[in-house]
Amino acid sequence: MHIALFHQYHHNPDCPATCRHYTFMEELVKRHQVTLITSDAWESKRLTRDYPWVPDGVELVSVHVPYHNRMGKVRRLQAFGSFAMHALTKGLKIPKPDVIWGVSTPLTTAWAASKVAGLRKVPWVFEVQDLWPSFPIEMGAVPSKFLQNQLYRLEKSLYRSADHIIPLSKGMEEYILSQNISPEMVTTFVNGTEVDLGRVTQIQQDELRKDLVLEGKQVVLYAGTYGRANDMPLLVETARRLQHRTDIVFVFTGQGFDEPLLEKASQELPNMLLLPPLPRHKVFTLFALAEVSVVSFIDLPVLQANSPGKLFDSLATGTPVIVTNPGWTKELVERHQCGWYVPAGDSAQLAQTLENTLHDKAALQRMNVNARKVAETQFDRLQMVPALESIFERVVATRKSR
Repeated sequence: MHIALFHQYHHNPDCPATCRHYTFMEELVKRHQVTLITSDAWESKRLTRDYPWVPDGVELVSVHVPYHNRMGKVRRLQAFGSFAMHALTKGLKIPKPDVIWGVSTPLTTAWAASKVAGLRKVPWVFEVQDLWPSFPIEMGAVPSKFLQNQLYRLEKSLYRSADHIIPLSKGMEEYILSQNISPEMVTTFVNGTEVDLGRVTQIQQDELRKDLVLEGKQVVLYAGTYGRANDMPLLVETARRLQHRTDIVFVFTGQGFDEPLLEKASQELPNMLLLPPLPRHKVFTLFALAEVSVVSFIDLPVLQANSPGKLFDSLATGTPVIVTNPGWTKELVERHQCGWYVPAGDSAQLAQTLENTLHDKAALQRMNVNARKVAETQFDRLQMVPALESIFERVVATRKSR
């Protein structure tokens, strides 16, 4: 079977970002022909050269479309539109695939995948990583009512044209089903993680703790994007409230819009350590040495359905997580007793929760075991591949039988 993946922002483990599709492709290419149509936006941002840019055997079709997290609205839209048109052109030139796999965000990439599928008369599978256009609209990035309506129309048309839809959370699934999509057309695969990378030795942790001068410190970790939606001001204010606790240090690694805010705060606050971005295969050691990690978001309804990669990476190392979303992630950490919930924006409660949490060593140890267990049993990306493969095979067989 020939699978063509349309994904604007491909990363590999040398990048400071999740590698969901790298893992999937690495397994699928063992049994199938895989073509990746992507941009080169992240290739130059590799922090190491320990991995091939794409898994061995994957056919790479790369186009030059610059992108970075500090782009304004107009430049982002230009990047989205440019890649969509390039992907459409490239998709019509590659050897005919059996199935097309289109990944949103952005929605324009899924549009290109659907157009190529229609023109080449092959099925396509729509992977929904974020609820677009609801997310940019709630963030205020699309003020025009006309454009909002056009994007919602595009979204619905993509749901209707897809042969199968893969959302990354049950919250996303519920939204998609509310658009009059049959449940048989939808299968949820949460973001997940590479569980094997979470098996970090104590020696590795001790070496990194020494390198970062963190001996005798309890680490509160934020590892991820410093975006507008991630509420970096909440974490800065929480660190400010806990300055008196010389045994607690807030460690940040990542990149994004609020880097200047964190740089300024780390110079002012003695309990903040700002690290450069780390490649994915090295950030797990940082998760492992932390007592707790924080997955924070601002209070927007659409964010309750998201599926943040850093949540699963933390669980894979056995590190409990504090979440600020009142959606399914709150239910997850509470049901499996692998973390805590604090309302978005409440720095006083977050500071109090951290003080209580870090004082209770027995509870931390129990949650460490629970976190690792739930990651291994529910969120291992390698365990998702057979089900993903089955979806592709089913839509191809269904299309051929018509």
